[in-house]
Amino acid sequence: MSVTSRYRESWEGFWREASGEPGAVFWDAEPALTVGPHLALFEPHLADPALPLVDLGCGNGTQTRYLADRFPRVLGADLSAAALDHARRADPAGQATYRQLDAAEKSETQALHAELGDTNVYLRGVLHQCEPDDRQALVDGIATLVGDRGRAFLVELSGAAKPVLMGLASGPSGPPPKLAPVFRHGIAPGEVPDDAVPEYLRAAGLTVLASGELPLSTTEYRPDGTRVELPSRWLVAGRTG
Repeated sequence: MSVTSRYRESWEGFWREASGEPGAVFWDAEPALTVGPHLALFEPHLADPALPLVDLGCGNGTQTRYLADRFPRVLGADLSAAALDHARRADPAGQATYRQLDAAEKSETQALHAELGDTNVYLRGVLHQCEPDDRQALVDGIATLVGDRGRAFLVELSGAAKPVLMGLASGPSGPPPKLAPVFRHGIAPGEVPDDAVPEYLRAAGLTVLASGELPLSTTEYRPDGTRVELPSRWLVAGRTG
């Protein structure tokens, strides 16, 4: 199964329009507020920290570059070529490598696993932006990349995030500037029930090793100056047998 062309074009359009300025994208908060806290939860569960790490759905690579400072080999993978153009421009020293990947396409994840071997995988907010029919295929792809020794860290918006997003979108002047392009390009976050993510992982042959809740920082601020944070759930998964 591969993602639809409409979905792919939505992401291409979004990233072609996006500014290269730090913090211009709604979810592109600085690593100290995002991947940094996530790593503190992920690292204790890594069976082998020396494995290559794949930042799946890396976008413009802000979190990828942070990961590349902390792991020996990091690959940022994304569906969108325009996103990867941003990532490469922001990483002139080549701290990480970048690859276009449709992780819902079995042959593509199998080929990457054949190249890299087992990997650790970081995935932030990708499942809830997928087409519903692609979600299990995406998690199956994660399981392929993880193999026997890798671990996956997933962060997804929880059900409690929807009223926060809808409240932002329905303000008197419409969605705030950084959220508006998300809706305009047709990639508004979908709804993934909180209990569905562990089921996707189990169906892919992975065991949930740890889970919890954590606010997900954005780059948008409310009129009172407070940063918009979205309720999220995180999980660590891997094979244990």
